[in-house]
Amino acid sequence: MRSSEVIVRLDAAISALGGVDLSGLSDDALREEIGELSMALCRVDAQLARLAEAVRARGYAIVEDQLAAA
Repeated sequence: MRSSEVIVRLDAAISALGGVDLSGLSDDALREEIGELSMALCRVDAQLARLAEAVRARGYAIVEDQLAAA
């Protein structure tokens, strides 16, 4: 896979996740979905950690973007 394709795919994932808004869910709805939501969030986290570790394993640092804090 070419680096430009990697960036395009990551940007698409970021865009898709950016469109997720849980604020509209009622507490009852969130309570019903919390198991699946938790599993999905853990899978996303695991994949991001895997990619970050692959970068670090090659001797590069992951630089935190200030946008993440915003």
